[in-house]
Amino acid sequence: MDFGLKDRVAVITGANNPQGIGAATALAFAREGAKVVLTYKKVPRGFDESKTDKNGVDRYYKANAGNASAAEAKLRALGAQYLALEKDISDEAQVKEIFDAAIERFGKVDILVNNAAADDESGHDTVETVTRAVIDDTFAVNVRGSLLMSGEFVRRRGDFGRVIFLSTDASQAFAGQITYGASKAALEALTRSTALEVGKYGITVNCVAPGPTQTGWIDEELERLVVPQIPLGKLIRPEDIANTILFLASEQAGMITGQVIKVSGGHAL
Repeated sequence: MDFGLKDRVAVITGANNPQGIGAATALAFAREGAKVVLTYKKVPRGFDESKTDKNGVDRYYKANAGNASAAEAKLRALGAQYLALEKDISDEAQVKEIFDAAIERFGKVDILVNNAAADDESGHDTVETVTRAVIDDTFAVNVRGSLLMSGEFVRRRGDFGRVIFLSTDASQAFAGQITYGASKAALEALTRSTALEVGKYGITVNCVAPGPTQTGWIDEELERLVVPQIPLGKLIRPEDIANTILFLASEQAGMITGQVIKVSGGHAL
């Protein structure tokens, strides 16, 4: 199937984890002949180097503390046209810098994938333990950053427009990560509101809500606990999410807007 994405320009946030959704999405677009702009922010967290050879929080933390070099290497191998930028999307000035650089390099931006996300590692993301810092840090990236990126995209729109948010399948009831879940539920509301506002420009706005996805953080023990909760019986792959994003960005999805699509194998229905 030809998705009609050749020479389209896609900005993808949160793309430094080589096992992540952002990197998988960049590669999926590149294979369709699109030009890609990767943005990321290094998130320093403590990890045990000796445990990074297998999936688990140490591998995940290491990946998110690094740059996008692994994703860049794969894009180069494909012969893709790309640009990688280390930027903080919660900062309005840096958001403008992302679009300045993308347009200077490629002349336009057609597609925005709001994939970057922050969560809490302190264990204080419950209603009884939550702190202002957890709330502010989580919403700064997940909501403010995604909304700033979307606003800049709309202001610099061309003759084609696709905005895709990333939520989570359990956003409506995310006990144990209550701030994170609330921030993702906010993105689902933003999807509908933004779709109503920008439809007049021919821009579609949709949201993908992944289930438990193996981006390097699910270790063997957690996998044994989680998989029985997934009716299709296996973890979601980043490529599963990327393929859905690819379709929503395509010519074929031109009349789909304001939708939240769960890609969860039936988890959290």
